[in-house]
Amino acid sequence: MSQDRVRWEYETLRPPREATKREASDPKAELNALGEEGWELVETIEYTGGGGTKYLVFKRPVDDGAT
Repeated sequence: MSQDRVRWEYETLRPPREATKREASDPKAELNALGEEGWELVETIEYTGGGGTKYLVFKRPVDDGAT
Protein backbone atom coordinates (compact mmCIF):
# COMPACT_ATOMS: atom_id res chain seq x y z
CA MET A 1 0.00 0.00 0.00
CA SER A 2 1.34 3.41 -1.01
CA GLN A 3 1.56 6.04 1.67
CA ASP A 4 0.29 9.29 0.16
CA ARG A 5 0.48 11.27 3.36
CA VAL A 6 1.19 14.93 2.96
CA ARG A 7 4.22 16.24 4.81
CA TRP A 8 4.13 19.87 5.90
CA GLU A 9 6.70 22.55 6.53
CA TYR A 10 5.98 25.63 8.63
CA GLU A 11 6.92 29.31 8.62
CA THR A 12 6.21 32.12 11.07
CA LEU A 13 5.84 35.84 10.58
CA ARG A 14 5.91 38.38 13.36
CA PRO A 15 3.60 41.26 12.39
CA PRO A 16 5.61 44.46 12.04
CA ARG A 17 5.01 47.10 14.72
CA GLU A 18 4.37 50.80 14.23
CA ALA A 19 6.67 53.34 15.88
CA THR A 20 4.70 53.13 19.15
CA LYS A 21 5.41 49.38 19.33
CA ARG A 22 1.76 48.95 20.42
CA GLU A 23 0.03 48.81 17.04
CA ALA A 24 0.81 46.34 14.31
CA SER A 25 1.22 47.78 10.85
CA ASP A 26 -0.54 46.15 7.92
CA PRO A 27 1.46 43.02 6.91
CA LYS A 28 -0.31 42.73 3.52
CA ALA A 29 2.90 42.83 1.45
CA GLU A 30 4.52 40.10 3.56
CA LEU A 31 1.35 37.99 3.45
CA ASN A 32 1.10 38.30 -0.33
CA ALA A 33 4.78 37.35 -0.73
CA LEU A 34 4.30 34.22 1.41
CA GLY A 35 1.10 33.36 -0.49
CA GLU A 36 2.99 33.55 -3.80
CA GLU A 37 5.45 31.02 -2.37
CA GLY A 38 2.60 28.61 -1.53
CA TRP A 39 2.29 29.37 2.20
CA GLU A 40 -1.18 29.26 3.81
CA LEU A 41 -2.03 31.05 7.07
CA VAL A 42 -3.22 28.45 9.58
CA GLU A 43 -2.93 30.00 13.05
CA THR A 44 -2.17 33.11 15.04
CA ILE A 45 -0.29 32.99 18.33
CA GLU A 46 -1.31 35.72 20.77
CA TYR A 47 0.69 37.36 23.52
CA THR A 48 -0.14 35.97 26.95
CA GLY A 49 -2.17 38.59 28.75
CA GLY A 50 -3.17 40.45 25.61
CA GLY A 51 -1.23 42.93 23.55
CA GLY A 52 -2.00 41.55 20.12
CA THR A 53 -0.72 38.89 17.79
CA LYS A 54 2.82 37.71 18.34
CA TYR A 55 3.19 35.34 15.37
CA LEU A 56 1.31 34.30 12.27
CA VAL A 57 1.86 30.61 11.46
CA PHE A 58 1.84 29.30 7.90
CA LYS A 59 2.15 25.86 6.35
CA ARG A 60 2.69 24.37 2.90
CA PRO A 61 3.27 20.87 1.60
CA VAL A 62 6.90 19.78 1.55
CA ASP A 63 8.25 19.57 -1.99
CA ASP A 64 10.07 16.25 -1.85
CA GLY A 65 10.83 16.26 -5.58
CA ALA A 66 8.34 13.48 -6.39
CA THR A 67 6.44 13.89 -9.65
